[in-house]
Amino acid sequence: MKTTLILGATLIFLASTSQAQHHHNMHDMHSHEGHMHEQMVDGKALEVDVERFDNFVSDIPGDKIAVVSVQGMVCDFCARGIEKSFGKNNQISKIDVDLASGKVLLGFQSDAEIDQAYIEKQILNNGLNTTAIQVLGD
Repeated sequence: MKTTLILGATLIFLASTSQAQHHHNMHDMHSHEGHMHEQMVDGKALEVDVERFDNFVSDIPGDKIAVVSVQGMVCDFCARGIEKSFGKNNQISKIDVDLASGKVLLGFQSDAEIDQAYIEKQILNNGLNTTAIQVLGD
């Protein structure tokens, strides 16, 4: 019985070590170099869901991105209201509302002038508060 416990513990240890090494190797194969989510904006790092952000920017190269942090966004109704508000602006090429992180990603056309007061007003019109706006590509 003692041998079985030791053998079981050894197998568990080896399996977990192997998984950790595999994860480390997979991370090394995927370089994050040059990804927009790693940029600093006004001395602050972007705090975004990396995979979601990378998917968002993958098909809008050259556009400007606004990452809007929103307080109070907790339901699908909030998200749809924000999408509808910004969807009326023909300078915005793509919108992504992430309820889990409280972030709104806005893709603006490369020649657009990003008006942060306009963004704050649209968020406020939906009964929510903007806590930060970070603009990439401006």
